[in-house]
Amino acid sequence: MKNQKGFTLIEMLIVLLIISVLLVITIPNLAKNNETIRSKGCEALVLTAEAQVQAYKIDQDTFPESLDILVTEKYLKQKTCPNGKELNYVPDTGTVTNPN
Repeated sequence: MKNQKGFTLIEMLIVLLIISVLLVITIPNLAKNNETIRSKGCEALVLTAEAQVQAYKIDQDTFPESLDILVTEKYLKQKTCPNGKELNYVPDTGTVTNPN
């Protein structure tokens, strides 16, 4: 036979084994960090909503009755956290809190 170049079946199996082991290690870490990312996203949304409540108060000289007003008047894009829960809002004080 002539000098043929290529991978043997054993070499291919070893490469597939290494890739599989890396995937088994990586996927659970991604799933675990996904919850952390969602909670941080909710914390950031609370801070943004509080700032927008203050901006609305400066513009209108009163706190908004609900976060729906901030959404309809384009102060906020959403009032729902990445985990699907809505922010808590106290209109008397303009306080926005995390729904968790």
